[in-house]
Amino acid sequence: QVQLVESGGGLVQPGGSLSLSCAASGSIFSIYAMGWYRQAPGKQRELVATVTSGGSTNYADSVKGRFSISRDNAKNTVDLQMNSLKPEDTAVYYCYAESVYGVAYWGKGTLVTVSS
Repeated sequence: QVQLVESGGGLVQPGGSLSLSCAASGSIFSIYAMGWYRQAPGKQRELVATVTSGGSTNYADSVKGRFSISRDNAKNTVDLQMNSLKPEDTAVYYCYAESVYGVAYWGKGTLVTVSS
């Protein structure tokens, strides 16, 4: 089992920046990839960014050039640096982990609101 706890989130103005962090505990050795998904009101949950244990990254087209994901394997954390935020970035952001066995784990989510 893997437990994921998010921190960060909150209210930020358009064009501003915000950083999210996720700490993993439990069967850390089994984690293949970690990342972030988000779900806006009335929308389906969508991929934001992922990073593998080897350091390869994948970003949604909508956040490329604005968001940056990083992973610290020693501390078992993954961060999401969000810059140039837009109102359409408003969503609940969920930390995600995928095990080498194909099992997905989810955090409880943290709300990011981009508004003036």
